Amino acid sequence: MEKFIGKSVKRREDARFLKGAGKYTDDIKLPKMTQSAFVRSPYAHAKILSVDISEAEKAEGVVAVFTAQDGCGEYGVPCGWQVDFKNGETMREPQHPLLAKEKIRHLGEAVAIVIAESLELARDAAELVEVEYEELPAVTDPKKAMEEGAPLVHDQWPDNAAFDWCIGNDRADVEAALATAHHVTEVEYHNQRLAPNAMEPRSYIADYDVNADKWTLYTSTQNPHLIRLLLCAFALGIPEHKVRVVSYDVGGGFGSKIYHYTEEALLTWASKEIGRPIKWTSDRSEAFLTDAHGRDHVVHSRMGFDKDGKIVAHLTDEFCGLGAYLSTFAPAVPTYLHGTLFQGVYTTPLIHLNVTAPFTHTVAVDAYRGAGRPEATYLLERIISKGAQEMNMDPTEIRLKNFIPPFDGVEQPGYQTQVALQYDSGNYHGVLKRGLEMLGYEDFRKEQKEARENGRLLGVGFSTYIEGCGIAPSAVVGALGARAGLYEVGQVRVQPTGKVSVYTGAHSHGQGHETVFAQFVADKLGIPMDDVEIEHGDTEQVAFGMGTYGSRSLAVGGSAIVKSIEKILEKGAKIAAHKLEAAEGDLEYAEGKWTVKGTDKSVSFGDVSLTAYVPHDYPEGLEPGLDFSSFYDPTNFTYPFGTHIAVVEVDPDTGKVDLKRFVACDDVGNVMNPMIVDGQIQGGVAQGVGQALLEEVVYDEGGQMITGSYMDYAMPRADDLPMIETDRTVTPCPHNPLGVKGAGEAGAIGSTPAVVNAVVDALAHLGVTDLQMPLTPQRVWKAMQN
Repeated sequence: MEKFIGKSVKRREDARFLKGAGKYTDDIKLPKMTQSAFVRSPYAHAKILSVDISEAEKAEGVVAVFTAQDGCGEYGVPCGWQVDFKNGETMREPQHPLLAKEKIRHLGEAVAIVIAESLELARDAAELVEVEYEELPAVTDPKKAMEEGAPLVHDQWPDNAAFDWCIGNDRADVEAALATAHHVTEVEYHNQRLAPNAMEPRSYIADYDVNADKWTLYTSTQNPHLIRLLLCAFALGIPEHKVRVVSYDVGGGFGSKIYHYTEEALLTWASKEIGRPIKWTSDRSEAFLTDAHGRDHVVHSRMGFDKDGKIVAHLTDEFCGLGAYLSTFAPAVPTYLHGTLFQGVYTTPLIHLNVTAPFTHTVAVDAYRGAGRPEATYLLERIISKGAQEMNMDPTEIRLKNFIPPFDGVEQPGYQTQVALQYDSGNYHGVLKRGLEMLGYEDFRKEQKEARENGRLLGVGFSTYIEGCGIAPSAVVGALGARAGLYEVGQVRVQPTGKVSVYTGAHSHGQGHETVFAQFVADKLGIPMDDVEIEHGDTEQVAFGMGTYGSRSLAVGGSAIVKSIEKILEKGAKIAAHKLEAAEGDLEYAEGKWTVKGTDKSVSFGDVSLTAYVPHDYPEGLEPGLDFSSFYDPTNFTYPFGTHIAVVEVDPDTGKVDLKRFVACDDVGNVMNPMIVDGQIQGGVAQGVGQALLEEVVYDEGGQMITGSYMDYAMPRADDLPMIETDRTVTPCPHNPLGVKGAGEAGAIGSTPAVVNAVVDALAHLGVTDLQMPLTPQRVWKAMQN
């Protein structure tokens, strides 16, 4: 029987995508379906003095116009994570209204929704809604938001802080160690805002069935059950059994489609009001204004070293912007998904991180591919590279000197950090050494020296990262403020003919679940891959699951499926033993059949499955059927790690950065499908390079977005990237049954500091020690001139 685990099986879902036969939310057309358009504020901060919808209501094809003065005004969408102040004060949690009622708090906030027979008619009528505003001062910078006299985002609180938080050792101890350190390196920068820009914009259809008194919400989400929970229990107060949430194909998410947005709840409410389905699909301009952004950390950090270059202490203060409202997972990102990775891969004995998280007059910030871990990695890898430069050390030498020694989590215990987490397994020396081999490091340094003599500016940059994936036990995250469990469900239903249907709460939006899940299910059961079908994305088909984010699908969702497979095989053995007239203990299962050890007597998986559903000759007291569900709650995070290396050339006349090579050696534990893992790494690297060189959401001081289209927001194109060279080491995860760690976010975590470090290295002989992202030609050129 052919084995599938570890093979680069082509993605089975690509057949429909390549033919244009995918089923996206905007493709769905329902009988009597209406279209909608929003009236959005042109100001970031303003009083709403009046809203006149009279002309819009009379416009051609208009079905309804709603404002916050209607019944929807009492509803709002919730935050899913609570982080309280250091002094015990409860997190400040303003209602996030479905439509703004008295105040505007960010550019593009919706004031009214117009529902019409067509999209064109809805948009035309929306232009007839007259809103009178009184513009107010705005604040968009997280640090300035905490200054005395800054405009308040929410008037009920005396400052703009949503919460503050810290982690690590006592601050006084860290400061004392820095005061006596042989050398202290300091960095100060803005980890800039990013717009997610998935290929498919957000899209929703709400459909109320008056006869059944039930709603169906079609939504481009990463987690249908979580949306249903938030929508029903917290936003609209609808019983969950009255709502079906369906998410078919989703064209990219990167985190931005995790959250419960106001439009989902508003359309659901309005569909009952008009008694017809309503569709809304964001255009690209709306996406820039309303999709949750990523990053936005203003950072000041110091790292101390002894005379040999060993790290002695690390102290960081950050202002982490949250936007005008708290998005679903927003409070967790700069805290438990960020601060808990401040150990990195280094034996730093003393660490302290202090976070202040203010509201600003901007759209909400939430998890964006990597979610807090890229921000932590960027800081660590920039400050250690800068430290090496200041102490005249090789950037690889300082890393090797400070690495945590290898451990597998079995023979050697997990590594306890200073910031709460205990790493499960790791060999950080191994990935760096393999990366150096791939690069040809010594040869590169010779090439770099010759290039400089000829006026060419070549540089190499390193990033040795670790991340926490498959967010850890529900009881733990519950104690840390999560308002939901973080388990996953997997149902394995064996049909009478031996074909298998798998229902998973994980959700695919580009990762290849339909292929990879089928690979390991087929291997575990010893059946052909074509006999396995993967189903997801429909709350009426799948038991309650938590969706896809945080590189959790295989480690958590796959583990739930494995538990169900084990139950299938356990019950199957009882049936097989009965058919073979043997003891269960005398059977072994391999190649899709149970065999009596030491004999040629066997019974196939298909024969057993048919017997389970036609139980004429069947073990006494055993229920018919072969269908099991399991829930898997992880015992720890998983901890992928790796080394990313960038080689750049800087144009001395223009400052333009040319990325010549990119080497990624990652350890994601056991690998189910190498081709898909490589694709995930390469895609993540592209996003990380985008942040390093090109991307930045910019608001002016009045809160106007000046990068609200692709004319001003630069996305990476094919010619911005070389062929990304990938390889891996394998350190299995010791605490999940597949030994996997997660690969979806690694590229975005490791790549950004590697590129910036490479550019600084190219310019180091000119006295350049730091650069602010993105590294536009203008910024790089100015640094060279200075």
